[in-house]
Amino acid sequence: METVKIYANIIKENMDSPQKVNKLINLGLTAAYYYVSFFKDRRIPRSLHYLNKYSMKSIKDSLANSQNSAWVNLFAPSEFLITMDIKPLFIEAYSSFMSGFFIEDYLIDTAESRGMSNTLCSYHKTFIGASELNILKKPKFMMTTSTICDANIPTFKYLSKKHGVPLYIIDIPYKYSKDAVVYVKKQLLEVAEKLGEVFNRKLDTDKLREVVKTENKTRALMREYLNYAGEKRFIPTMTFEMYMLFASHVFIGSKEVLHFYEMLVEDIKRAPERSGKSIFFIHLLPIFEKNFKDYFNFSDKFHIAGSDLNYDFLDEIDENDPFKGIAEKLILNSFNGEINRRVARIKELIEKIKPDGIIQFCHLGCKQSMGGTFIIKNLASELGIPFLYLDGDCVDKRNNQEGQNRTRLEAFLEML
Repeated sequence: METVKIYANIIKENMDSPQKVNKLINLGLTAAYYYVSFFKDRRIPRSLHYLNKYSMKSIKDSLANSQNSAWVNLFAPSEFLITMDIKPLFIEAYSSFMSGFFIEDYLIDTAESRGMSNTLCSYHKTFIGASELNILKKPKFMMTTSTICDANIPTFKYLSKKHGVPLYIIDIPYKYSKDAVVYVKKQLLEVAEKLGEVFNRKLDTDKLREVVKTENKTRALMREYLNYAGEKRFIPTMTFEMYMLFASHVFIGSKEVLHFYEMLVEDIKRAPERSGKSIFFIHLLPIFEKNFKDYFNFSDKFHIAGSDLNYDFLDEIDENDPFKGIAEKLILNSFNGEINRRVARIKELIEKIKPDGIIQFCHLGCKQSMGGTFIIKNLASELGIPFLYLDGDCVDKRNNQEGQNRTRLEAFLEML
């Protein structure tokens, strides 16, 4: 850890030289990739080793060739990018890695000094700060959706205008209907056409069907994994639960993610029976918060049972009409629309996984997460499961009240 902090200080000392910072970040990612490749932690299952390397490589590849990349948010339909061999870089992952480098404070302060509100989500401020300092090379395209996050659209509009890069915002209706599907499908057809113009390549509909077919196979494995999640003790650290977002969202439909889930199912079948107390997380996990790391990472007493964000859509997509199928997927996402849809999915997951406790870490700036806290708390009460919510920041470490968090977290875990 001290080595990483020393390296972070070297990066910060060179912030006035974007090219040098780019090289330092790339060198750090490359070193981390080879480290986890050659020095495997025996406590980590084979599938999660694979996911660790794949996640790092995905970030590296997206940053290495900006002219074949697109900036997206977590909920963007990346199936089109995978089909056209375009590398997606999603804001949430990049900012998490910058926090892992311990430079998020510098990037956030830069964004705020350029006029960004201090209440804006730190995932977005970190990304904007990197853009302001020209650390991030501009992509050829940007794509986002109106789903869940109120920061997505203004952030992407700002970045698009700053860099002069085409942006497509997909508007997702809250309620499902035939008209809503037609409306979103029309936008997806426009996205495909726009991607073709920008990258000078045409989307192959047959190849898109294959990507959707692979995605359906992957979701079948996700459902199979959930059948074991309530019986087995598997996820060793909070970081790996968050790495699952690479597989469950932005890169789903790729053959690599299908391979990961094949390994994941085999690994959980061989995993030890559940012991200690299991905790189900709502939304995000504070992977950099010291108390959570102390209590949950490689713990014999407390086990991470999962998080609802990784299972926001579990149905099949129409392979015959992939544009229609992906439109339905976007509309029916459990995070889209009224909170009742998300509560129903959380209830479904809890009844399957049967955790001993539920924790919701309310990430600063994520208004939808904070707004739904007491509704989810009521659900936990109805199900007879202890519930804890804490306020903090998943990226900016300065916003976490370590002492207060420890007191409340210890009390909750002792109660279990």
